[in-house]
Amino acid sequence: MGQRRDAQRPGEPEAGGTGAGYSGGERPSGPVPEGRERAGGRLPGDPVPDPGLGNAAPPTSAEPAARRISSARRFLRALPALLVAAGIVYDLLTPSQFTAAPFFTAAPLVAAPLFSLRGTVLTGLAALAAVLSVHLELGIVLRVDAITELATVATVTVLAVLINILVRRSDERLASAREIAEAAQRAVLPRPEERIGGLEVAARYEAAQADAFIGGDLYAVQDSPYGVRLVVGDVRGKGMGAVTAVAVVIGAFREAAEHESTLEAVAQRLERALAREGTRRDGLDAFEGFTTAVLAEVAHGDGVVRLLNRGHPPPLLLHADGTLRTLEAPEPALPLGMGELGTWPDRATVVAFRAGATLLLYTDGLSEARDPQGRFYDPAERLAGRAFRDPDALLSALIKDVHRHTGDGTTDDLALLAVRRS
Repeated sequence: MGQRRDAQRPGEPEAGGTGAGYSGGERPSGPVPEGRERAGGRLPGDPVPDPGLGNAAPPTSAEPAARRISSARRFLRALPALLVAAGIVYDLLTPSQFTAAPFFTAAPLVAAPLFSLRGTVLTGLAALAAVLSVHLELGIVLRVDAITELATVATVTVLAVLINILVRRSDERLASAREIAEAAQRAVLPRPEERIGGLEVAARYEAAQADAFIGGDLYAVQDSPYGVRLVVGDVRGKGMGAVTAVAVVIGAFREAAEHESTLEAVAQRLERALAREGTRRDGLDAFEGFTTAVLAEVAHGDGVVRLLNRGHPPPLLLHADGTLRTLEAPEPALPLGMGELGTWPDRATVVAFRAGATLLLYTDGLSEARDPQGRFYDPAERLAGRAFRDPDALLSALIKDVHRHTGDGTTDDLALLAVRRS
């Protein structure tokens, strides 16, 4: 503290399936016989007791961390008043060679980014009033060092008001940018209706980048004369180039799903659309741009789903009794956009899709999510034996569980799409 006056003072048909593994043995592919229970004393068809998953990792410190952040915010908002009070006490109780000017000047500076313009002005006026009151109490109002201290606090108050105005304008620009990002997400990745063509539908998208609303993952659902058609995909790369490719794929899918009679023809339309888009991209993306994707078609009323996988993580089929199948592609195929490297005939796989079953499509942001020890998240293992009241409950539980697994440290975008035959 600086020296001053001399006055004396007082003192956070089923095909292609492979079951999820269990430690110590293979997971049963059918219902558990009557009278036999799974580990934990629960039958596979029993209702889910909570939105978490049965094999979830131990809870993380996200909630205590959120409470600590909330407490820190409350303390910061009280800090300007505490600084003014501390300045008064310090000025009255310390010897004359010490000054509390740093306390009084810090108060409006702390208030500037936290309070409204009115709150910042009032904090500055309170600091000025406190300084003047102390000077009157000590009888040193007209001393040079006292006048200098008062002028210093007044100057800092003016600067704090200017900082507050700049912060408010930055917040307004950020809010505008967020609104634009939200509008872009709704335009490119609209949330599908809850019921489409006799199916219950739910979708989720989470971008890995903080405050981002859209990235390189995609999903779409389209009812058509040939059935309800779905796509989930993952565009290579990040940034605006990936977002542009997402828009191209979804636009091409919606057009092709309405007019092409087969799922194979839909895939070829997407291939051609990405090839055209590749000619407009620069740098590495012009040569290495591709999109992994799973296409699905649920024909109206025939009890099957047709799947076509282009280099994407395999979908999961969850039956009402808790059994689960991993729908691996019988033949590997290159991702979309890589047709010039070779040609493989697209062949859709037909899988029985019974009433009450749920089809889950996802991107590798789920299957490649790692815990702090580097272990991958296995959705088949986590979901095996579980039953959910609807697709939305399934996705909510899955999102919560993957956040537990990673400790809220996801590094890749995540798209989920679940449909259930009623």
